[in-house]
Amino acid sequence: MTEAPARRTPGTPCWVSLIVHGLSATQEFYGALFDWEFRPGPEQLGPYLRGLLHGEEVAGIGQLPPDRHLPIAWTTYLATDDADATAEAIRSCGGTVAVGPLDAGDAGRLAIASDPGGAVFGIWQGLRHIGTATTGTPGTPVWNELVTRETSMVAKFYQTVFGYETEAVVSADFDYQTLHLDNVAVAALHGVGHALPRDRGPHWMTYFEVADTDRAAARVVELGGRVLQPPREGSSGRLATVADPEGAVFTIVRSTGG
Repeated sequence: MTEAPARRTPGTPCWVSLIVHGLSATQEFYGALFDWEFRPGPEQLGPYLRGLLHGEEVAGIGQLPPDRHLPIAWTTYLATDDADATAEAIRSCGGTVAVGPLDAGDAGRLAIASDPGGAVFGIWQGLRHIGTATTGTPGTPVWNELVTRETSMVAKFYQTVFGYETEAVVSADFDYQTLHLDNVAVAALHGVGHALPRDRGPHWMTYFEVADTDRAAARVVELGGRVLQPPREGSSGRLATVADPEGAVFTIVRSTGG
């Protein structure tokens, strides 16, 4: 297990959060799948829980108001030192800011935005709450990847707003760019063309570490979720794409170093 650094370089994925209709049922699902325990978090936007692993915060789950019918999806938050300035940069580069910036109590300041392709992400200016507190163990977020139609245009947006350097995979039939900060890969852009799910559009995908991908995929089904892409070998390890009972899609992976 690795403790996350106290301050995140702006642009680093620092937190993942899920807003659902059934908070208690979702809590039971992820508690059983990842061994998370829960405690209340800031409730400025409604009921909200932080998932903990061995006492360390790893992710958040909130509840939608009964009259709100939004897509249920994990949201990747990117670190910033100034949420207001980053929100303005998002707007000036062709993105949209849908929520905020606003304060989440003394935990920090946030906004929910979308890039020019429509993929939703968050920005987080941490104060008392810096973000995911531990990594490198089953049940923690291990990677974040934007799944979009093609990467070239949207890469310019993320480069300009967050200062990423990009490294493209040189391939005629594979559109993939890794995002780097201080020479460290922190996230990726994956262009899938017409294979992009019509019901989801461009979206950020959260990868969670597991000890055994096949076993975890079977457990997802036992708990009422679905397997969308069965376990398979990938460059980062053995992975599967799954959905929880409310339809939030995420990837589970046993890394090659795990």
